[in-house]
Amino acid sequence: MRDRMVVRPQPKFAPYLAEGLGTFALVFAGPGSAAVDASTNGAVSGVGVGMSFGLIVMVMIFSLGHISGCHINPAVTIAFRALGRITTAKAAGYIVAQLAGAALAGLAIVAIVGQEGDAGATIPRFGGVDAAFWSELILTFFLMFVILAVATDARAQGGFAAIAIGGYVGLAATGWGPIANASLNPARSFGPGLAANVWDDHWVYWVAPILGALLAAAVYELLREPRTPGIAGGDA
Repeated sequence: MRDRMVVRPQPKFAPYLAEGLGTFALVFAGPGSAAVDASTNGAVSGVGVGMSFGLIVMVMIFSLGHISGCHINPAVTIAFRALGRITTAKAAGYIVAQLAGAALAGLAIVAIVGQEGDAGATIPRFGGVDAAFWSELILTFFLMFVILAVATDARAQGGFAAIAIGGYVGLAATGWGPIANASLNPARSFGPGLAANVWDDHWVYWVAPILGALLAAAVYELLREPRTPGIAGGDA
């Protein structure tokens, strides 16, 4: 008789490790490319930095989405908790893992590139704090909106979720990066900020993305097909 394949259950720590690894990759690739650009007098370019952000998000979703959902963003995790799609304990674990991965990536950037470029840290630039706040809120609103639309709604083409989300992140980072670095992600700002000790108006990069993600969650629920008891369909 042929040996039957034994299917082992996923280890309990796997989703948290996946979130840590995914966030490390995001920060190392995105802010890392910004730090390299600053250290090499623009060798990467703003477009290159934006592409780095978008491509790493796409690759990580393809790689880790089936393990943890690949939130790699505390604002996304908090919005999913608000919708009841993840428990409080698991959400807290995800956020700790995300911040740890981001911090390690920030330290790795400084160790390799040095302090020039501040490890790709986020600070308000053109337009100051007000522009940073509103750009972060609006950009994160549409990031969360896209995530909910393509990754959680059964009516969408879920197989293209990674491409849609990564594409949006790339567009946001390329077009709006000069305003306030287009973080859209508290962990992405925390890791480089910790490594380079850059905390200028850091609160913006927590408050605005979280508010934007929560607002998107509320709005998309208005558009979602209502659940009908006993009938297949509705939301995923």
